[in-house]
Amino acid sequence: MKQITQIKPLEAVRVDHERLGALYTQLGEASAEDVVCRAMEELALRLSHCDRLFRRSDWAELRKSARSLIAIAEQIGMSDVSRVAGHVTECIDTEDDVALAATLQRLMRTGEGSLTAIWDSQDITI
Repeated sequence: MKQITQIKPLEAVRVDHERLGALYTQLGEASAEDVVCRAMEELALRLSHCDRLFRRSDWAELRKSARSLIAIAEQIGMSDVSRVAGHVTECIDTEDDVALAATLQRLMRTGEGSLTAIWDSQDITI
């Protein structure tokens, strides 16, 4: 009998606290918390939407959704999410379905980890 090894990839996530700090300085605490909360909610929705689009093989809409993640993630200091979302668009552009599947899963792990990290690092209540 052969053994099956299960691989459970983990993504190290980093949040750019300087970018978040600048946002808080620029907008003030209340406004910055509002922006961060809305951006986090939008990121979570778009990540879920990307997954659904992938399952439907809707590459054009998936590309649009991944591109929109880039700007939102950058705004609140999630540069890893932004970078991986860019890689998703590259996989779509090169029509590499295998790489797209792997990269999209990496985007999901990175996005979820980054959302958790930013939530844990802020005293945010919605």
